[in-house]
Amino acid sequence: MRAFESQSPATGSPRSHLQLHPRDNVVVCLRQAQKGESLQVGSGEVLVQETIPPGHKVALESIGIGEPVYKFGYPIGKASANIRPGEHVHVHNLRTDHQIDLEAIATDIPEPFAPLQHSFLGYRRSNGQVGTRNYVAVISNVNCSASVARMVAQQFGEQELRDFPNVDGVISFRHEAGCAMAWDGIRHRMLNDVLGGIARHPNIGGFLLVGLGCEQGTLDHLVSTQRLHQIQGIPSNPATPAENMPAVLSIQSSGGTRQTVARAVNMVREMLPRVNAAQRERVSAAHLTLALECGGSDGYSGITANPALGIASDLLVASGGTAILSETAEIFGAEHLLTRRARTREVAEKLLERIEWWRWYCANYGEEFDSNPSVGNKQGGLTTITEKSLGAVSKGGSAALEAVYEYAQPVGKKGFVVMDTPGFDPASVTGMVAGGANLVAFTTGRGSCFGFKPAPSFKIASNSALFERLPDDMDFNAGKILEGHSLEEVGHELFLQLLDTASGKPTCSERLGIGDEEFVPWLVGPVL
Repeated sequence: MRAFESQSPATGSPRSHLQLHPRDNVVVCLRQAQKGESLQVGSGEVLVQETIPPGHKVALESIGIGEPVYKFGYPIGKASANIRPGEHVHVHNLRTDHQIDLEAIATDIPEPFAPLQHSFLGYRRSNGQVGTRNYVAVISNVNCSASVARMVAQQFGEQELRDFPNVDGVISFRHEAGCAMAWDGIRHRMLNDVLGGIARHPNIGGFLLVGLGCEQGTLDHLVSTQRLHQIQGIPSNPATPAENMPAVLSIQSSGGTRQTVARAVNMVREMLPRVNAAQRERVSAAHLTLALECGGSDGYSGITANPALGIASDLLVASGGTAILSETAEIFGAEHLLTRRARTREVAEKLLERIEWWRWYCANYGEEFDSNPSVGNKQGGLTTITEKSLGAVSKGGSAALEAVYEYAQPVGKKGFVVMDTPGFDPASVTGMVAGGANLVAFTTGRGSCFGFKPAPSFKIASNSALFERLPDDMDFNAGKILEGHSLEEVGHELFLQLLDTASGKPTCSERLGIGDEEFVPWLVGPVL
């Protein structure tokens, strides 16, 4: 995938199509191919049989029913109809046919990278973590207190924070759950992991928990199981849990909505001077934990934005940092590229166990993995989940896979890791940020306009047309890879811009004020 030439050797003009691997029996159109047009591929040519949209695939040879279609050098499915040379290869004649490889596990463990020395300006916390932003969080533990949390945060606009220049804002974390669930069941534990992860997050300088008072997910259980008292420097004393509580409020115990909002606003005001006292200082890039996300992918994503982010991911790992690949539903079909480079067999088997769980989970609801590619993905040229996944996992670069984490678990391992999340972007990023990601790199081909407070979300366009069409939403143009820039050059430039973002340079979504509504905890289990 990194070896293709982005310009025609003969003329220097941009290519009209790409064959990504010598084994491939399709090419990807970089612009609309017209019926009757001749495409030069190697020493031969193929005559286009119909108009093909940009980002879509054209067959190079005859492919019979049941025969594999190759892209990136790997089969992305099997022909569901006879395909002639020059025909459009898409959902009408290609189906998923993926078998998991259980043999080649931890067989291709990469050598460690040569160490690099990179740094950024961050907020060093007392527990050794480093933030890329400095927020105050108002966290609702149940949907019933969501409105109060929102009302409190809304009291702190630019005018109210003018005397606190080191505070990026006061944000509320609201969700639909917190009750109607089994006590300490899977739904309860997952929610606690998310809320605890947000409270502990290095980009949060201070937090306030707000509840109703009669909910199943009680505040004291959240504090004790997530050890949130330790964040405030309060010693643990299980015999007197009330004395260990950090800043918490219950609506029913505070006199109702208005009184709770008033008390919460005063508590936040008391926090602001302490949070504002934090100063950026230069620290090693080893303190960065980067969430790797793709949304609104197209036929270019796996050629430009995702592999460029993979290079940036490798540079971060070489600098001692951590990169998290997620979206298990978009790893299926390319999991063999990860299991082969797993540090140990146990790490690979953990990933395979998560994939098997997802197959069971989907089957319970009459779903299947190949339903993952969205309407927009398919309009952009992607067909099967295998094709989408082969492009998606390239965000993870080439480092050894060090660990596999379940949803929202604290990520403690340095290097390249995987977190089990859904493919739905808000839920996926919520899990990675709760796990400790203090920076988000988000690739898109169709144009996802995404932000996620408290972690800055840096959006990477897969093609120049998108970058030019949505200039207020896209931070970086990886489409220039198709215009003569090398993948390595663009990946290195992307890494440096991510360091600038970690140091405080605002992203497009931050300038637009996006990121307050994307907190979506993934919760498994019945609503009782």
